[in-house]
Amino acid sequence: MFKVNEKITDFELEAFTNGEIKKVKLSDYRGKWVALVFYPADFTFVCPTELGELADNSAEFEKLGAQVLSASCDTAFVHKAWFDNSPTIAKIKFPMLADPAGKLAKAFGVYVEEDGMSLRGTFIINPDGVLKAFEVHDNSIGRSTKELLRKITAAKFVNENNGLVCPASWTAGGKTLKPGVNLVGKI
Repeated sequence: MFKVNEKITDFELEAFTNGEIKKVKLSDYRGKWVALVFYPADFTFVCPTELGELADNSAEFEKLGAQVLSASCDTAFVHKAWFDNSPTIAKIKFPMLADPAGKLAKAFGVYVEEDGMSLRGTFIINPDGVLKAFEVHDNSIGRSTKELLRKITAAKFVNENNGLVCPASWTAGGKTLKPGVNLVGKI
């Protein structure tokens, strides 16, 4: 399993994206922040609420220079079938990675062997391919896109402002910290 501040090994998977099935590599997104979002399976109940919310916020991800990559252990053909049959999923413009052997899910430590699917895992990868944050939880609990955007914003801020750190619940424009010094004010 990858650790925070560890460089992610490049990977290549089939994906359903922009109406077609094609190969996608992590290195295709070097220079961008990547939100790699694992979800259990297509044609389920909680997953479309999360993926739909991610799709609805695509402009916010673009503003941050971030790319969403969703991944499940379904095939790209199942992703396409779901896209073709669900108005919510049809809004998705980001690549839907296919990991039917669970290799990527295993590499990120979210694979559930007895179910043949992944846990809900969210991994924030910086433009250099380094893991900066992750969150993994039970499949019955949906994620918050708002919180994911907040975390990417904070990670980006720290990356661009050497020596400054973000306190709890920090949002853009909020006070930041410089270790060894008090709050430094709004930025």
